[in-house]
Amino acid sequence: MDEKDKSKILLKMFITFFKIGLFTFGGGYAMIPLIEKEVVENKKWVEKDKFTDKVSLTQTIPGAVAINLSILVGYDIKGVLGAVMSVIGVSLPSFIIILAIAFTLTKTAGLSVLQSAFEGIRPAIAALIVYAGISLSKSVKWSIVLVLLTAGAFVAIGIFKINPIYIIVIAFILGSLYSMPQGRKKS
Repeated sequence: MDEKDKSKILLKMFITFFKIGLFTFGGGYAMIPLIEKEVVENKKWVEKDKFTDKVSLTQTIPGAVAINLSILVGYDIKGVLGAVMSVIGVSLPSFIIILAIAFTLTKTAGLSVLQSAFEGIRPAIAALIVYAGISLSKSVKWSIVLVLLTAGAFVAIGIFKINPIYIIVIAFILGSLYSMPQGRKKS
């Protein structure tokens, strides 16, 4: 691939992630289905299984989900430059918008209009997060153990208010232990 083609793909990556960052409200989890639609379905830059693995990895590493996911996906597509273009693209709209809001809020006291707008956006964000969970679950090879792990994690976080970090670590350990004997049989 020559430099011109490489520059084109990097620019396309920047524009794609910029649009995702610009039109997504609700944080990283709300971005997951949009990133998936663009990079897996529309652009076909990343395969569904690889994308699901990257989403799982973003849950286990520190940092913002959207930033981590854009870095991992960008790196998978075009290495370090791809990661840089993706993370700048996904971050720049938020930076510009927050800067504009901060400037506006310091000049006006009319916060009620913004609060009303955010109230209207919340149900759509909740729907995007649920959609992300459903979409990601489609690529899981479900077993009774994985169903029990999922239900247990949901109960532990939702009812008992256990820190999700602990649940991720426990699920990682239990999932690894469960998969190890099966992995040996396949070899």
